[in-house]
Amino acid sequence: MSRVQQVAVLGSTGSIGTSTLDVLQHLTHGFQVSLLSCHQNIANFESQCVAYRPRTAIVTGPDSEEVQAWLAGRSAQQDRLLGMDHLVAAVQSEEIDIVVAAIVGIAGLESSLAAANAGKRLALANKESLVVAGELLLKAVQQSGAELLPIDSEHSAIFQAMQSGSHRREVERIILTASGGPLRNWPIDKLETATVEDALNHPTWSMGRKITVDSATMMNKALEVIEARWLFDISPDQIQVVIHPQSMIHSMVEFCDGSVVAQLSPPDMRLPIQYALTYPARTHSPAVRMDWKQTQNLDWYAVDPERYPALELGFEVARRGGTCGAVLNAANEAAVSLFLLHQIRLTEIPILCRSVLHHHDYSPSPSLDDLFRLDRWAREEAMRWKKIPC
Repeated sequence: MSRVQQVAVLGSTGSIGTSTLDVLQHLTHGFQVSLLSCHQNIANFESQCVAYRPRTAIVTGPDSEEVQAWLAGRSAQQDRLLGMDHLVAAVQSEEIDIVVAAIVGIAGLESSLAAANAGKRLALANKESLVVAGELLLKAVQQSGAELLPIDSEHSAIFQAMQSGSHRREVERIILTASGGPLRNWPIDKLETATVEDALNHPTWSMGRKITVDSATMMNKALEVIEARWLFDISPDQIQVVIHPQSMIHSMVEFCDGSVVAQLSPPDMRLPIQYALTYPARTHSPAVRMDWKQTQNLDWYAVDPERYPALELGFEVARRGGTCGAVLNAANEAAVSLFLLHQIRLTEIPILCRSVLHHHDYSPSPSLDDLFRLDRWAREEAMRWKKIPC
C-alpha cells in the first residue's frame, strides 16, 4: 500500500472491534483509525475516541442524556454524530479506505452494503450481511470493484488456503471446523436440561453470549455454511463440517488432486483481522503463536445430526437462497434471546427456527425491503413461542 490507509471500525466496542483496535495499535505504519462507531456502550466509546482520535465518531443507538453529553465533546478535530444514516454516509466517504464491519446482527447490513457500493475494502465480521443478503452484497462488490475479505476465523482460513490453487475450479470441497461447543460431550438425552450457564461455558473461545449459544447448538456453523456458499461461490454439496475440539485448525480446503491445505493457529481473532487489513502482505502480529515444543493432538470427527439438528438448516438455506437466510437468522436471534431469558429450552432453538423457516412467504429474488420485512416477521413469529420460564 503506497499511502496510509484510513480505517473505519464499525462496532468498535465489541469483541471484534476491540481486537481490531489492538491490531491497529501494533500496525504502527500504514494505517490510521479515521472512523469509529458504537451502538450504546458510551463510556467505553468515549475512551476509544480519546485514545485513537478518529476524525469521525458515530453512535447508532438510542438518544439519551449520556449520548448528548458525549456529543457535546465534539471538537474541530473530531466530529461526533448520532444515527445510522450518518454512519452509512460516512463509510462511503472518499476519506475511508478500509471498513471493518463488526456490528452485530442485521443492524450491520446497511453499512456493509454502503461500503460495498462505495468500492471499499470490506473486512467483514458481520455474518448477517452474507446470511441475510448474500446475493445483494456480492452484486454490490462486483459492480463497484470493492474487496470483500472475511474476518471469521473459519472463512479467513479458507480464503488463505485457497491461495494454494491457481483456479477456483481446482477446489473440490471446503471443510469448516467446529469446536462442538460447551456441550459436545453431554449425553444427547441430557441436552434438554442444559441451563444458560452450561451453554455459555465454552471450552476454547471467549465470545459474546449470543454466539456462544450458537456454538452450543451449532447454529453458528449453519450460518457459516451459508456465508461460505456466497463468499467462495461454491455449491453447498461441496461444503463439509467436522468437529475439531482443539480449535487449532480453523478450516481446510481439499483440492481436486486430493491435497488438503489447512490454516492453523491458536484461537486468536487478531490474526484473521490483521490479514484482512494487510492482504496480500503479511507482517508481524500480536496474535498468540503456536508452541512447537508442546505436544499437541489434533482430532476431528463427523458431526452427529441428532446432537446438532441446527446444522442441516444451514445447508437447506444455502441451497434455497432467496428469503431463507433472513428468516433463519431472525428466528435464531429471537430464539437465543428467549433461551437466555429462560423462556425456552436450548433444544427448542432449532425446532423453533425450522418451524418459522418452513412457514414463511418464500421469494427467490427479494429486495432489501423484503428482507427487512421478513426479518421483522420472523422475530414476531419466534416470539409466539414465549412461555412461562422453564
